[in-house]
Formats: sequence, C-alpha cells, structure tokens
Amino acid sequence: MRIEVTVNGIEQQLEVEPRLLLVDLLRDRLHLTGTHLGCEDGKCGACTISLEEQPVKSCMVFASQVDGCTIVTVEGLADGVALSPLQRAFQEHHALQCGFCTPGFLIAARGLLERNPNPTEEEIRRGLAGNLCRCTGYTNIVRAVRAAAEAMREEASRPSPEVTGVTKP
Repeated sequence: MRIEVTVNGIEQQLEVEPRLLLVDLLRDRLHLTGTHLGCEDGKCGACTISLEEQPVKSCMVFASQVDGCTIVTVEGLADGVALSPLQRAFQEHHALQCGFCTPGFLIAARGLLERNPNPTEEEIRRGLAGNLCRCTGYTNIVRAVRAAAEAMREEASRPSPEVTGVTKP
C-alpha cells in the first residue's frame, strides 16, 4: 500500500507492506537509526517517536497506520548541528551512559514538556515511566528533564529578534 507521511519535516511517499512495523520503516527504509528496537513489545521505550505530537512506541504501530501523519524522531530534535535544549541538558547532566535508551527518553521527555512546561519531579518520573534505562539509573535523567524545562521556559520568555529589532549575524 502507498502512504504519505512527514518525518522530521520531510514529506515521504512510500510503498509499505501492511504488516511492516513503523520502527522498521524508520530504521530500514528511511535510515533513521536513532530509533532503537529493544524489547519489540512496547515495554522498554527505546523505539519511542513522536506521532502527531504524542510519544508513541513505534514497535507497536504498523507503518500503514501513519498515512497522513507527522512523525518526529530523535534525529528531528536538533536544529541542524545545534542540539535542542533537551539534548544539551541530557549531555550536561550525564543523563546517558550507553545511549541505547536515550532517544526514547528524549522523545518521551519532549512530549511531557510540551504538555507540561513546568513538571514536578514526580510528574517527570510518571511521564517517563514507559521508558527503561539499565545503565544510568533515573536520577540524572530526571535532573536533565528539569534543567531542560527551565531552559525552555527561559528561552520562551525572551523576546524574539523580530520584536527587539535585533538581527542575527
């Protein structure tokens, strides 16, 4: 079957088998290997992507189900080479070790912060409960999400260059 989907801002028209999993489409056909395949039954969260602005485990979705949808993977978080505030916070707070779970945590945290820009520690832990980490524990991940939330709120409160008349070089 033919589907049309926007992935990380790029419109794609693809032929897919009805039983092809979204994680396999992303990794094998679109070469977006930041989306990791872990448990293959929705428990670990390593394959979490943003589907229509909601974190979704891509191992639990058929590619044929995303026709007409918008997807953001971990590769879509950065602005070119500049890391997003969330990615910087994970780096600065040592919220990763082996990195296997990190893409799923980043996407889940992004979804949480879009719904709640000022979450408590308990809300962060609850928001990330569907993602497993076997290396770092969760303390630094929670710290990173809190730091990212603060950075994102500060960034949002700054006037835009158009408002101030300042132009970027």
